[in-house]
Amino acid sequence: MLSGKHILLIIGGGIAAYKSLELIRRLQDKGARVTPVLTRAGEEFVTPLSVSALAGTAVHRDLFDLTAEAEMGHIQLSRSADLLVVAPATADLMAKMAQGHANDLASTLLLATDTPILLAPAMNVRMWQHPATRRNLAQLMGDGVQVVGPDEGGMACGEFGPGRLAEPDEIVRAIAAYFDAGPLAGKRIVVTSGPTHEPIDPVRYIANRSSGAQGTAVARALRALGAEVVFVTGPATVPPPEGVEVVPVETAREMAAAVDAALPADAAVFAAAVADWRVTSAGDRKLKKSKDGLPTLDFAENPDILKGVAQRQTGRPALVVGFAAETNDVIEHATAKRLRKGCDWIVANDVSPATGIMGGQENSVTVISDSGAEAWPRMAKEAVAEKLARKIADALAAPKPVT
Repeated sequence: MLSGKHILLIIGGGIAAYKSLELIRRLQDKGARVTPVLTRAGEEFVTPLSVSALAGTAVHRDLFDLTAEAEMGHIQLSRSADLLVVAPATADLMAKMAQGHANDLASTLLLATDTPILLAPAMNVRMWQHPATRRNLAQLMGDGVQVVGPDEGGMACGEFGPGRLAEPDEIVRAIAAYFDAGPLAGKRIVVTSGPTHEPIDPVRYIANRSSGAQGTAVARALRALGAEVVFVTGPATVPPPEGVEVVPVETAREMAAAVDAALPADAAVFAAAVADWRVTSAGDRKLKKSKDGLPTLDFAENPDILKGVAQRQTGRPALVVGFAAETNDVIEHATAKRLRKGCDWIVANDVSPATGIMGGQENSVTVISDSGAEAWPRMAKEAVAEKLARKIADALAAPKPVT
């Protein structure tokens, strides 16, 4: 898969640096040659000896290494590889890259190179969510830098959330996708899928009949065309696709937060069937029958995730695609929804019980945009996903505006 490819691996500081050792081994297993660069902060977590032993070559550490300058030079080092990978990419390294700093070997290599760059960020959740980091990430993505991860989970600091370094296998897949470049290579796309569950009490919840099959198929099709996919999924009945970043959620509010954390992105596809309402005060104990009659439930409106992203003033994806599951007057309702939400396309379908579409294996959709309504014949959900993914690839490759 990566036979003969030369990867320049820059190892930043942070506890996640230990995963870089496994990453080197995985890349070599795929046939790649790895040249390691270790930052001073990275040396606090992994030793030059261990990195060098695994890579089977000298590890580069100093900007002013006279021997290295005589034999290769940092300029040549930055351009001799097929791909530069930064793992872990710390908030500090990302800030240096975004602002064009070059005060050590790693930042100088990253500024001097004309080789594509792939970042695997890793940092504390608050650092990842800080507006400065979000601005730097948006700048880097605008400059053409590709990004894989970060994942969500527990951290060494004791906090939980997005910021964990992507696992070595996930980084290897992203590297392989770069070399197997499809029409969406280098594009980051957020896909939502599945239902949301809004708790009433610890055992009951409000939901819908969505299986997550269509959203899963869309994510898989986009990944097959080379996109980096962030897959935000509610509790679906179908397994998530492989090769994508999976972010599991339960409620609409959790999904909204996960989508916001996944931005910026080149496109966003909202295939999830999000519950419109939630119970304002979900019980912490199971509600019991009472002689006083039925319990009273107070409802509140859930966040409108599609509208929130489509109408963003900054950081809006170039293409925002919504789904409209309707049971009557499908085209009229979906057309009005597209205008109301402010998205570029609406994928409308009839999910009335007689169609068997909700939770089924097939779909029949109409894609509504500024150009009008494009009706597709009924086909397998996988085929719908592949056709939609191709349409998205064509739109992102076309001059703006997307229509």
